[in-house]
Amino acid sequence: MLATMQPDDDIGPYEDGVLPPGVRSRFVADVNGLRMHVLEAGSKARGRAGVLLLHGFPELAYSWRRLMPALAQAGYHAIAPDLRGYGRTDGAGVTYDDDLRPFRMLNEIRDMLSLVAAFGYREVHLAGHDFGSLVASWCAVARPDVFRSVVLMSAPFGGTATLPFDTADAPSAPANAAATDIDTELASLDPPRHHYRRFYATRGANDDLWRAPQGVHDFLRAYYHMKSGDWNGNRPEPLREWSAAELARLPRYYVLDRGKGMAETVAEQMPSAAEIAACEWLPDDELRVYSAEYERTGFQGGLQWYRSVQSVSSIFGGGINADLQVFAGRTIDQPSMFIAGARDWGIHQRPGALERMEGQACTDLRGLHLLDGAGHWVQQEKPAEVNRLVLEFLRSL
Repeated sequence: MLATMQPDDDIGPYEDGVLPPGVRSRFVADVNGLRMHVLEAGSKARGRAGVLLLHGFPELAYSWRRLMPALAQAGYHAIAPDLRGYGRTDGAGVTYDDDLRPFRMLNEIRDMLSLVAAFGYREVHLAGHDFGSLVASWCAVARPDVFRSVVLMSAPFGGTATLPFDTADAPSAPANAAATDIDTELASLDPPRHHYRRFYATRGANDDLWRAPQGVHDFLRAYYHMKSGDWNGNRPEPLREWSAAELARLPRYYVLDRGKGMAETVAEQMPSAAEIAACEWLPDDELRVYSAEYERTGFQGGLQWYRSVQSVSSIFGGGINADLQVFAGRTIDQPSMFIAGARDWGIHQRPGALERMEGQACTDLRGLHLLDGAGHWVQQEKPAEVNRLVLEFLRSL
């Protein structure tokens, strides 16, 4: 039987022994209306520079546990929040029918600005992984005066919107002109498929993960395994275009068989007991930190983010994020770096994004590093390499 969601006010910091030495669990009040759970290493004393770390899905601030001590030892003040809807931050117990507007990207940027201000910083360095990489990218675009450098991990930033230009005297587009209906194309494949972003936006997605037949812990074990460098099916290659035929080359955890949810999909690749015992980058006691939180809260808080950017067009400013079009044509001009696993399909899931990031979207990109043997969870799978790259980057600024 799964635990029911507990009110956020009843949840305290992590107990002793959960975090590495030097990493602290605490709460910060009044962060854009939230009581935000934050992990912290180092302090602001003696003019230390702040480094803000943004996690992805289905992760928590805990995913930065191996980088934070290294940052503190090097003289930085590391701050890693459980983002809106996650973990011990207020509002983790959201439901599908809750207002989606708090999860629009501009409000996520407000969350980060509020947190930075709460710690008394005028400017900080920034790093983000997975969905946190997308938030970090937009923070860097929107407020370069506050976010002075940015390290993106596993999810490349393909750029801001491109508005129609010099069209005043151009012929009108045909009334029946429409974007490619990728969902219909995927459904017509043999076997039929559906995209994980679309699945994560459905009403049933939370129950699929939270009430997985194998339980939350084993679901997360299989999910982390299948997207890591440990799974033999991860041999990524660039996709040529945004089409069903090309997307079908992605593993099933990106483009699922139609009629299957994520829990059933990853269960087919559940690692053996021997493989679990040999997993040094995510031993079972560390995985339990994640599973205990998600058993308590469910996954809807994280899924709200996917609902707010469920299509590629909305990532660049459509739907609930239409206001992002005010940044059309803007680039990330502060120093930046990209790190990912060489065995991570995620860097190719949006065709051309990696190339646009390198050639256009980031004008001061100081490194693009694909780490051998690592999959999607790069800062957990290869912490020594990631720590070295991040510290070298920060020291060069």
